[in-house]
Amino acid sequence: MSIFSHDGALALLFAFAIAHALADFPLQGDYLAREKQRSTATGTKEWLIALTAHALIHSGGVWIVSGSVLLGAIELCMHWLIDFGKGEGKYGYVADQLLHLSCKAGYVIAISQGLIHA
Repeated sequence: MSIFSHDGALALLFAFAIAHALADFPLQGDYLAREKQRSTATGTKEWLIALTAHALIHSGGVWIVSGSVLLGAIELCMHWLIDFGKGEGKYGYVADQLLHLSCKAGYVIAISQGLIHA
């Protein structure tokens, strides 16, 4: 039984937000925070690996919360692209966080409309 089917859309969004906070703060650490940005990474390989590892941590959170590997894969791509844009200076911290939470809201909508089974 998923969080959505048991407690509804708001509970699912809350669970996604909690998973996001865990992945972005205690599970990120100084190494990933530094190396996931091309401007502060020690090299191209380190940057790509760190950015992808960080996005994978988030992907795992979405998969665990939703039970959907498809949403986990979508999160991997979306999180990678959003953090890439922030790292390139396209937008700041607040916009970055709003974009991430907008993705989570989109996942809840997709689940509640039956577009994705969770």
